[in-house]
Amino acid sequence: MSLRTAPAPVVARHGWVQALVVVLAALIAMSVVAAVGLLAAGAGDLPDGAFPRVVVATVVTAVGGTVDLSGNAGALAESAAGLTVMPLSVTLVGALVLGAGFLRPLRHRAVAGGPELAGWAARIAVLWLLALLGMAFGARQTFAVSLGNGTLGDLGDVFGVTPKVGFTTDVPLTLVFGVLWLAGVLVLALLVSRGAPLPGRLLRFQESVRPAAYAMVVLLLAFVVLGVVIALITAATRGHTAETLAVILLGMPNLVWLTLTLGLGATWHGRVHGPFGLPMPHVLDEVLRTKDVSTLNLHTLAEHDGRVWWLVAVDAVLLLAAAFLMAARSPSRTPAWQHAAHMAAALTLTVLMICLLGRISAHYGLSLLGIGNLGGDLSGELFLRPDLWAAMGLAVVWGLATGFLGALLSRPMRRRGAAGEVSGLR
Repeated sequence: MSLRTAPAPVVARHGWVQALVVVLAALIAMSVVAAVGLLAAGAGDLPDGAFPRVVVATVVTAVGGTVDLSGNAGALAESAAGLTVMPLSVTLVGALVLGAGFLRPLRHRAVAGGPELAGWAARIAVLWLLALLGMAFGARQTFAVSLGNGTLGDLGDVFGVTPKVGFTTDVPLTLVFGVLWLAGVLVLALLVSRGAPLPGRLLRFQESVRPAAYAMVVLLLAFVVLGVVIALITAATRGHTAETLAVILLGMPNLVWLTLTLGLGATWHGRVHGPFGLPMPHVLDEVLRTKDVSTLNLHTLAEHDGRVWWLVAVDAVLLLAAAFLMAARSPSRTPAWQHAAHMAAALTLTVLMICLLGRISAHYGLSLLGIGNLGGDLSGELFLRPDLWAAMGLAVVWGLATGFLGALLSRPMRRRGAAGEVSGLR
């Protein structure tokens, strides 16, 4: 009698080669999106062959890196500049590609050991760190700035002043924030995917955390898809195709996730001065382009366009759908009040993320011999910051309400699922 040995379990390969493929795929996808978006925005005409470095700088800022603006106008002039913004379209593409690449070797398995997951993540992190280091040193460029044909231009010609502005990368901060961003993406990928294996000690958390995390990711992606559809319709009916493509490929999440918080009732404060402007819709620019700091919320927007009240309805429908999805993916024994608590916690963390990543700050200016005083056509300012605690409080209220209603609406489906499970065990 011959004895047959059971086949050894198939373990997906996730070594250095696979990690390199994941990192390269993410960087290539982000670079392509950034390059096409910048071309649509008109950055292809930058002098001195600066376009590739601007693309690299865009990718660096998309993963949390820090790009510092610098100016050199000589002893007779003064310059100042600063920029803080994340192109979240590029960020989102990188996160999706990295998350999918990280999860791919882990499919079709119920449990994975902690050392195995840590080793796979560490390989990706090491290669990601090396790539960030190379991009940080590559994202550096200097441009000459024209003083124009007015008084400043005449004085510049007399004194031989040629202002220069440029950007450099803060390498240590870029590495730190870039690795933290990677860690967040990989952890979120494990939380969102129902089929991704977890260490045995963490299995007890998957019933409460995974449905809520999945629902929030679907909610954010739904807003992005809705924004892209509206942008494409607007471009088809009103023109401005290049500008619309630039918004989609560089800052669509910045815009639609801002509207998500506004629909909840949140308030942002900001100001637009000089040639800076917000891409779309135009009503945002109208509210913020004032002499003093402006308040941006549903009431101030409604003074310019009453259709903004539809944001409340859109938020209500999509949040209720997310709550329903969360409840449908949760165990049937979970009570409605617990769904409400999970939804409130998840939505609050999501709003916190939007408020932290959606901040914008940009300014620049130039003065020559005290003339201009960093003003005129050579100055500008744009900033946008949230009323954080109020926004999080509103998220708690909306999360409790929609989480409870979503649990009630999902009860018939959950009961059928529970009956199917029981009958299958007989």
